[in-house]
Amino acid sequence: MIRSVGAALAGAATVLAITAVIGGSAHALLGDADPGAFVRFGAALVRLVADGAGVLTVGGLLFAVFIASARRDGVLKAEGYAGLRIACWASTVWVAAAAAMVVLDVADSSGQPLSEMDIPRLVAGVDALETPKAWLITAALAFVIAVASRIALTWLSCAAMAVIALFALLPVVVSGHAATGADHDVSTDASIWHVTAAAAWVGTLVVFAVRRHKATERMRKRFTVLSMVCFGVVAVSGVLVGLVFTPVNDILTTRYGILLLAKVGLLAVLALFLKRALWTQMLVMAVGIGVSVGMARQPPSGFFQEQTPMDTLIGYDVSPSPSVWDFFTAWRFSLIFGVVAIALAVAYSLAVRTLCRRGDQWPVGRTVAWLLGCLVLLLATSSGVGRYAAGVFSVHMVTHMVLNMLAPVLLVLGAPMTLALRALRPSKEEPGPREWLLAVLHSRFARVLTNPLVACVLLVGSYYALYLTGLFDQAVRWHWAHLLMNTHFLLVGYLFYWTVIGIDPGPRRPPYLGRLAMLFAVMPFHGFFGVIIMSSQTVIAENFYRSLAVPWIGDLLADQRLGGGIAWASGELPVLVVVIALLVQWSRSDERDARRHDRNPESDDELAAYNAMLSKLAGREAERDRV
Repeated sequence: MIRSVGAALAGAATVLAITAVIGGSAHALLGDADPGAFVRFGAALVRLVADGAGVLTVGGLLFAVFIASARRDGVLKAEGYAGLRIACWASTVWVAAAAAMVVLDVADSSGQPLSEMDIPRLVAGVDALETPKAWLITAALAFVIAVASRIALTWLSCAAMAVIALFALLPVVVSGHAATGADHDVSTDASIWHVTAAAAWVGTLVVFAVRRHKATERMRKRFTVLSMVCFGVVAVSGVLVGLVFTPVNDILTTRYGILLLAKVGLLAVLALFLKRALWTQMLVMAVGIGVSVGMARQPPSGFFQEQTPMDTLIGYDVSPSPSVWDFFTAWRFSLIFGVVAIALAVAYSLAVRTLCRRGDQWPVGRTVAWLLGCLVLLLATSSGVGRYAAGVFSVHMVTHMVLNMLAPVLLVLGAPMTLALRALRPSKEEPGPREWLLAVLHSRFARVLTNPLVACVLLVGSYYALYLTGLFDQAVRWHWAHLLMNTHFLLVGYLFYWTVIGIDPGPRRPPYLGRLAMLFAVMPFHGFFGVIIMSSQTVIAENFYRSLAVPWIGDLLADQRLGGGIAWASGELPVLVVVIALLVQWSRSDERDARRHDRNPESDDELAAYNAMLSKLAGREAERDRV
C-alpha cells in the first residue's frame, strides 16, 4: 500500500511540475484567456485522478475476468472478487473526478476562473465544447459500473463491465488532440489502441502487485501474456500518435516533442523491467501517466500547421477524382478495422492449423468463407472505398452496405465459434478460454440479441434511425462516429445472419421456414429505404458536404440519389447467397434426420403403432355415433 501511494505521489508531482512549466503559455498559443493557476493546476490534478481511477477500474475488472479464476458455475472466487472490489471503489472515484472535470474543463477552455462559473455559463460551455460532453459520458458510464459492481458476483457480469470501462476511457481521447488536424483519423485510431492497451496493462499491474502474495502460477502466466501483448500495442501505437502530432524536426525544439521523448524513455525503462520488479514498473507507469496528462495540456506543433477544410473535417485529401481502379489501389489503412480484419484472418488460420495437426478435419468452404469475409472487411474500410467513404455520400453508402450485408454473411458461414470450441481444449480445473466462450454464447444477453424480432428490428431500424432522423448530420463530422457506425452495422448484420444461417452453437434458432420468412420480411424495408433516399429532395448532412467541397462532386443531391440506388440494389447478391446457404442447410438437416431414423428403425415401428392406436380410437368413435 505504501508503495502504491508513493507511485501515485510520483505521478502527481510529475503533473504539477509539467503544469508549472507550461503555465499559461498553452492558452496563449491557442488564443484563449488564462483561467488562472487554480484552474490550471486543479484541472491537471483532477484529470490525473480521473485517469488513474479509470485505469484502476479497468485493471480490477480485467483481473477478475482474465487473471483470477472463477468457479465452474461462473461465480467469482476470492481473488476475482478482490479485483471486483478494487474496481468498485475505483469507479466511484472515477465518477466524482469525471464530473468535476466537466466544470474544470469548461473553465479551463473558456479562460474563466471558477468564481465566475455560474450555471448558465456552465451549460453554455458544455453545449459549445466537445470535451466536457465527453467527460459527462465517461461519468455516466463510470456510474453504471460503480452501481453494477456492488451487486455483481459472476465472471460474465465482470466481463461486461470491463467492456464498458474500456469504452468509458475513449470519449475524452477521441474528442481531444487526436480528433484535430491533418491525419486525425490515424491519430484517433492509434490513440484508441494506445489508451485501451495502456489501461489494461497498468491497471492489471497495480491489482496484480497488490494481490501478488496469493497469485498462482496460472495467474502469473496470464498476467505475463497480457502485459507482453499490451506492451507491444502501447509501443507501436504511441509512436504513430507521436509522429502525427509532432513532425520529426520539432521533437527537440518543442515542449510537446520533449514530453514525447520523455514518454518514449519511460517506455524503454519499462521494457527492461517487463518481467520483474512490479513496483518499479508501477512507479515508472505512474510517472508516465503524469507525463501523458501534461501532454494533454500542451498543444502539439502539428496544430499550428496550415490546414485545408478536408484536413480539418476528415484528416486527408480526397480532391482527386478517382477511377474505378483507384477504389482498389488508393489505400488508406484503417488502424482499427484493418488490424482487426488481419488479426481475425490470422487467428482463424492458426485455429485451423491446430485442428489439422491433431488429425481433425475442418471444411475448406468455411475457411474460404471466413477469409473472404476478412478480405471484404479490409477492402471496405482500408482500400480506396474506405478512403473516399468519409467525404462522399455514395461511397459511404457502399461501405455501409458491404459491412452490413456482405461481410457478415461470409463471416457467419465461417463458423468461427465452432472452430474455436474445437481448437481450444477444455480446462480440467478452472474455467479457461473455451469455458468463457461457452458462457458468452449461452448467456441471457446473447439470447436477447439473437431473438428473431430483435435481430430484424436492429437490421431494419438502424438505417432509418441513422439517415432519416438527422443523426447522421451530427455524426458525419467525427471520425470516431464513423468507427461507431461501421462497427454497429457490421455487428448488427452478423447478429441477423447468424440467426438466419448461423452454424455456431448458441441460443435456439427458429425453424428453417421461419428463418426464410425472416429474410424475406426484412428485404422490402431495405428496398424502401433506398427508394426514400433516392426520392428525397433534401441533402443529408448538407452543411458538412458543402464545407468539405469535394471538387468532383458537383451535385450533392445527385450523389445522394446514387447512394440511395446503391442501397436499393446492393441487397440482391447477399440475399441470393443467404437463400442458397439456407436451403443447403435445410436439405442437410433433413438428410441427417433421415439417417437418424434409418439407424433407429424402432422409431418407425413406434410411429406405426401410434397410428394404429389412433385408427382404433377413430373406429370406436364412429361405432358410438352410429349407436
